[in-house]
Amino acid sequence: MEQPMISFRGVSKSFPGQVALDAVSFEVEKGEIHALLGENGAGKSTLLNVFHGVFPPTSGEMFIEGVKTTFADTHEALMAGIVKVHQEINMVPEMTVWENLFLGLEKRRFGFINKRAMIEETRRHLSVLKCDFSPTARANTLSVGQKQMLQVAKALLINARIISFDEPTSSLSSKETETLFGIIRDLKAKGITIFYISHKLDEIFELCDRATVLRDGGYINTFAVADIDRQTLIKNMVGRDVAMFAARHRPSRADYSRPVLEIEGLASEAGDFSDVDFTLHHGEILGFFGLVGAGRTEVMRAIFGADRASRGTMRLKGRQIANRHPAHGVENGIALIPENRKEQGFAANLSNSDNIALASLRKFRKGPFVTSAGKRRNALIRGESVRLYPNDPAFHTRNLSGGNAQKVIVAKWLSTEADIMILDEPTKGIDVAAKAEIYSLMEDMVEEGKSIIMVSSEMPELIGMSDRIIVMREGRVVAEVGRGNCDEHTLLTYAVEG
Repeated sequence: MEQPMISFRGVSKSFPGQVALDAVSFEVEKGEIHALLGENGAGKSTLLNVFHGVFPPTSGEMFIEGVKTTFADTHEALMAGIVKVHQEINMVPEMTVWENLFLGLEKRRFGFINKRAMIEETRRHLSVLKCDFSPTARANTLSVGQKQMLQVAKALLINARIISFDEPTSSLSSKETETLFGIIRDLKAKGITIFYISHKLDEIFELCDRATVLRDGGYINTFAVADIDRQTLIKNMVGRDVAMFAARHRPSRADYSRPVLEIEGLASEAGDFSDVDFTLHHGEILGFFGLVGAGRTEVMRAIFGADRASRGTMRLKGRQIANRHPAHGVENGIALIPENRKEQGFAANLSNSDNIALASLRKFRKGPFVTSAGKRRNALIRGESVRLYPNDPAFHTRNLSGGNAQKVIVAKWLSTEADIMILDEPTKGIDVAAKAEIYSLMEDMVEEGKSIIMVSSEMPELIGMSDRIIVMREGRVVAEVGRGNCDEHTLLTYAVEG
């Protein structure tokens, strides 16, 4: 009988005050696409980090093709053909494609860097992946999908045996996702073993052979994907039944006689959008849909003041405003929960208490100083209101699961007592249970009298949660669809055809 490609035997990992993995044991066969599933905080990323040498296990053993293996660091894992394609793309923006590809793996001739050989090899790998960008292009000029392909090219460069994909499609277009899936299937056909983490169950059923479910750091079960349905899979992930799609559980609070934000003729200084008109009403959840490049995020950033608008009018409760800086947005009671939570949502080196207080520091001043006690009290109150786990003001936000990090960002903006909450891809990269909690928080907000703009690429989410949906295409508003008159076909038709 052939040895399993990977065996985990009683693998545990503890951090101060937290058991992230608890005696996890299962096997992965050679050449299979194996999904790792579970809620945020279930231990999926921790297990991969242990496997790839980011940190050692507290106890337990790992075997690759029957050989007991631990890696001192990620470079040692890389040299053994074990590659991780990260959700947050790791590369040096100022360096070229070929320089990033060969970083740490430089080719030399007579002691000197062999630039020509590396460029040609880069060109060959990009051709295999059907990439249309140049080896000499700078990394900061690539799209998210192209950067993702560059990471895959690195795996090909070192003849990887095992490749881990952690939420690889979270920022990809449909076409880029389709291309990536084709490449993953090609890798499988070559006998490469794939770990695949995704919260998008459609991807799991389309792509994966088997799925292992973790919950609260422990092993739950391993399933053949062809033999299980969605609801059973979800129940194993969360330990209870959860609705598969977003749905409102409370009556709409939209009052269409009370406009709170009126946008007329808004245009981008950078040319990302033009002639944008819409109205947000008191207690309304207003959805925004569009394909990649439609300009939704750019509109929200301009409304908040993070980007400059070249023209247009904004009226807040009948009063004309001009948000030319994020501070103006905060002063006008507008909050922006950004799409890129790790880079724009919180400060990685700060605690929950500090992050939750970031947008409202004036409230915690005593004379010229900001009081830690005030920030701590606020963090506990706001953390409880968003059901943060762990609700520990001293806990570093960067160590939270994706869903709980998103709750910290929501708590930060609730601390400002903003009346208008702009949520840009609020459930991106978080699990089904955390999504349900975010939806519940949105309903809490509108019950408290707030108004919400929700930008999302997930059509079931928009249809389930929005009172109305605005559709954008190529920087312009092309449609407005009311609740009850909307389906995925309608939204996609407007987004594609205008």
